[in-house]
Amino acid sequence: MGKSLKKPSRSQTERWNSSIQSTYGTPSISLVRGKGIEVWDVDGKKYLDLLGGIATNLLGHSHPKVSATIAKQAKELSHVSNFYSHPQVLDLAERLVKMSGDSSARVFFCNSGAEANEAALKLSR
Repeated sequence: MGKSLKKPSRSQTERWNSSIQSTYGTPSISLVRGKGIEVWDVDGKKYLDLLGGIATNLLGHSHPKVSATIAKQAKELSHVSNFYSHPQVLDLAERLVKMSGDSSARVFFCNSGAEANEAALKLSR
């Protein structure tokens, strides 16, 4: 861990500002890889990922079991719309209903937190 964050290269800054909506400003670090809770920038400097991929990396970066499962699934199907059925979707839904303790419960899978919040608001009406 260093004392100060390295400023991004001018070309990186220009590329960012000319192509990405700067909701959070121009990033000061450009990450290229991660392992567990550690990430490395383009210059090989190591950092702790204290943001956890904004909650998407609960098990850390490059977790062996997660990586193997993703690779295995990608060889079969990359994505299945909710217009279709899939055995793993049914398995998970049945497990969740069973865990709820209410056999009349139903599962609604969402793509995002926004979709989940919208569904919760509709359900509460």
